[in-house]
Amino acid sequence: MKYFLYLPVCLFVCTLPVRAASCPDMFAGGVPPAVLRETARIGTVQLCNANYAVLASEAIKGPLWSAEDLTEENLEIADRTRRQGSFLADTRLPASMQASLEDYRTSGYDRGHMTPSGDEPGVQAQQQSFLLSNIVPQTAELNRGAWEGVESAVRGWARQEGEIFVVTGPGYDPDQIRTIGRGRIPVPAVTWKAIYDPAANGTGAYVCLNTRRPTCKITSVALLTQLVNIDPFPAVPASLKDHVSAMPPIRETPASLSKQPQARELLREWGSKAAQKALRALVKALVQ
Repeated sequence: MKYFLYLPVCLFVCTLPVRAASCPDMFAGGVPPAVLRETARIGTVQLCNANYAVLASEAIKGPLWSAEDLTEENLEIADRTRRQGSFLADTRLPASMQASLEDYRTSGYDRGHMTPSGDEPGVQAQQQSFLLSNIVPQTAELNRGAWEGVESAVRGWARQEGEIFVVTGPGYDPDQIRTIGRGRIPVPAVTWKAIYDPAANGTGAYVCLNTRRPTCKITSVALLTQLVNIDPFPAVPASLKDHVSAMPPIRETPASLSKQPQARELLREWGSKAAQKALRALVKALVQ
């Protein structure tokens, strides 16, 4: 089985008890992220929530991407909202597209938010972030460490600029297949978060290895697109995605991060040999 092979679900997507609405307010320029590999688009449905949207996939029983319009105003409301929520299967999806709580129990992996609950203004919005359609398996070391640092850095960016567009998702290594649970939920090799800052007219991305010793890097949206075959911001000019904005450093992370890494630096300096192999496999799969 390859993670990039997807099964069609068109026979039952139309019967979902929620409209696959466009929710353009969640996306930069009103255009949702583009999945560039045609086979990856099969068996997917876009779902709109109060403050974020996801593209759910039957193949991974989770999100290919999760997108939000993150504003200073909403973060002020989120700060006043007591953190609460329970993980739930997303029953808007047919059973063949749903992850379950049982898939994660005793798996050794955390249920990792893509759009984080800490971004969500109000109890209802926060609860929606706990739907498993917004969740992927993450190591505890990443989820409770560097990934929290990425989320904190992005919130700081939004408070400074007033509004940013954020797209978050997983990236898979087709040559190293690891799954959890009876639903065979695939474990991502990396998780990533891309940002477009409309005020500064700039972009950048954080990419983290989903390992027991996670490493995170800052890179360009153009390189991220090559790695995961998803363009987070199709409406943003390509010239802006080739360059990295002056992004906030990742907090709570011991690694020293370069503000302007190049593609070769990212691949050459990235952690262990196993991690390098995973990234090479990703790049190889994406250019074929």
